[in-house]
Amino acid sequence: MSSLATPAPTTRSSTRGVLAAISTSHMVNDMMQSLILAIYPVIKGGFNLSFTQIGLITLTYQLTASIFQPLVGLVTDRKPAPYSLPIGMASTLCGMLLLGFAPNYAMVLLAAAMVGIGSAIFHPEASRIARLASGGRHGLAQSVFQVGGNFGTALGPLIAAAVIVPFGQHAASWFAGAALIGIALLTYVSRWYALHLGAPRPVGQATVAPRHPTRTVARVMAILLVLIFSKYFYMASIGSYFTFYLIHHFGIPVAQAQLHLFAFLVASAAGGFFGGPLGDRIGRKPIIWTSILGVAPFALALPHADLFWTTVLAVLIGFVLSSAFSAIVVYAQEMMPHRIGMVSGLFFGFAFGMGGLGAAVLGLLADKTSIEYVYQLTAFLPLLGIIAAWLPPSRPAAH
Repeated sequence: MSSLATPAPTTRSSTRGVLAAISTSHMVNDMMQSLILAIYPVIKGGFNLSFTQIGLITLTYQLTASIFQPLVGLVTDRKPAPYSLPIGMASTLCGMLLLGFAPNYAMVLLAAAMVGIGSAIFHPEASRIARLASGGRHGLAQSVFQVGGNFGTALGPLIAAAVIVPFGQHAASWFAGAALIGIALLTYVSRWYALHLGAPRPVGQATVAPRHPTRTVARVMAILLVLIFSKYFYMASIGSYFTFYLIHHFGIPVAQAQLHLFAFLVASAAGGFFGGPLGDRIGRKPIIWTSILGVAPFALALPHADLFWTTVLAVLIGFVLSSAFSAIVVYAQEMMPHRIGMVSGLFFGFAFGMGGLGAAVLGLLADKTSIEYVYQLTAFLPLLGIIAAWLPPSRPAAH
């Protein structure tokens, strides 16, 4: 398939530019998503919402993305659609404008759905393009792509603390302008991708990627999806409710709580960058195993810590846990090399879905019990990382 061809060495500088552009676009896309989470305290007070209703906002945009991403990936595996990328960013732009001026809860949900649709269109093709521009270092390229998204996620609470908390809900619409930058970058990327689809395959490159036994593929995919469930269900407890936990448990103001969330998200961005290159060097399985199971002691200690150590533990959790995702995605792509878009869409979509479901379930649980109980219960989720022991060994990338 020409769409899976690796760019020739003569185009290395252009592929680096494409990788930088797609990573920056990912930053813009995920910053918009993060703004939804970051302004929850403002929306909760403004519309007098319960934790359950807050969780349903997360569920709406993440479930929308979860449903559509694998479908987008499956379709674009068969018929690539380079110019779908700026269209997806346009949907996100419209969602942010609506969020800033939403007069009621129903309009907030519609805005969240539009952001989810934008992400569903963006992630499968963008992940495929990152792989195409990798020069064979798939883990590194996926991490560069992922760190853009993680950094964008980290910007959300910082922006909320500096702008949205003092100026209110309408200030969210001011940042829709960043989506225009994303549209411009993705138009450039789309042009490169469209030209690349017609480029000849470099001499000596294998024309047929190796196929793995169906039973092996099914077993690996099931294990990886369980690990994604563990990671993103737990991450939902921090992404959606960490500020509420800090405000309720320690009595700190909203703006200060946003800064603590920002520290967690910056650590997540850093962890996401290191996971892919390390997977290229030592194999994907050790990274997946260490990052998910290894975070369990920190997660179990967090509900019993004071404010200082809560932040330290959250930073460690963000760094260690986020190193897994790039390795998981590339591992799955290597198991199904002829279905890059579908696999990328499946894993990004499932991650979104688990995050959204987690937010909704945990919000309901917080209303029924307490926000402290939520953290005590979810602390056991990283222990599911033990099932990574059943993954087949993965070989380091050739250099």
